[in-house]
Amino acid sequence: MANPLDLIRIAPLMDRTSGRSEVKIGLIDGPVFLEHPDLASGQLREIPGSAGSCKNAKSAACQHGTFVSGILSANRGAAAPAICPGCTLLVRPIFAETASDSDQTPSATPDELATAIMDCIEAGARVINLSLGLAQPLGKEEPRLVQALDLAVRRGVIVVAAAGNQGTLGSSVLTRHPWVIPVVAFDLKGRPMKASNLGSSIGRHGLGAPGDGVTSLTADGGPTTLGGTSVATPFVTGAIALLWSEFPAASAAQVKLAIGKAFRALRASVIPPLLDATEARQRLSAAISGA
Repeated sequence: MANPLDLIRIAPLMDRTSGRSEVKIGLIDGPVFLEHPDLASGQLREIPGSAGSCKNAKSAACQHGTFVSGILSANRGAAAPAICPGCTLLVRPIFAETASDSDQTPSATPDELATAIMDCIEAGARVINLSLGLAQPLGKEEPRLVQALDLAVRRGVIVVAAAGNQGTLGSSVLTRHPWVIPVVAFDLKGRPMKASNLGSSIGRHGLGAPGDGVTSLTADGGPTTLGGTSVATPFVTGAIALLWSEFPAASAAQVKLAIGKAFRALRASVIPPLLDATEARQRLSAAISGA
């Protein structure tokens, strides 16, 4: 099977750095099984006031949070992508654990998400990963959530969010916000998956990443393989964290411009381009050097 890391050309960047502890990733997700032997536990932090450990390892929330954390922060050599184990992972649980496992992706309300985003910003996150859906219909702008995203802009915190798996054409308060990077799931042949949401705002300032056949950690046993936009999102988050680890003086705008190819002609497609981490590093290096 093809390697998801090869699809986005991130392996050369991972060879250069495993991340710096000063680069903090806010993980707004389910609780994480922090004692997992394959997690870089020395770099995981619970945001004060949040319950960061799994009480029910079989719950959908705990499984989801642990799976996403493995993509970002597993030890190199584990059965997970392990993109940035040297970065600090700020675990900010938002999904409630349930009594039994479920295939349904956990979700949160806009107000709950707004609070979690602000908590991560105050804790020093440089980039925030949102591998989640919102429980309420987003027919309105949800002012408190917009305020939290606007705060991220002012603080230079990049927000990366799953585009969603409903197979619809449109947008949400998350994917419409110009500072957010929406992520579409691509298969291992570099094609957008049919279940991924698409839209003009997603095509304009989003990215594609591996969302098919991705293996990562579970809270109650061996590795498992999952797919979807929630799985694709941490690949973009992890690439951003690695870029900031190698170029710590870069601004959020420089990193976002380099990874999103935003300087190119205005995108007209509802499908975003596939992340290319090697190209993003070259662009950021040139921007920092003034070339």
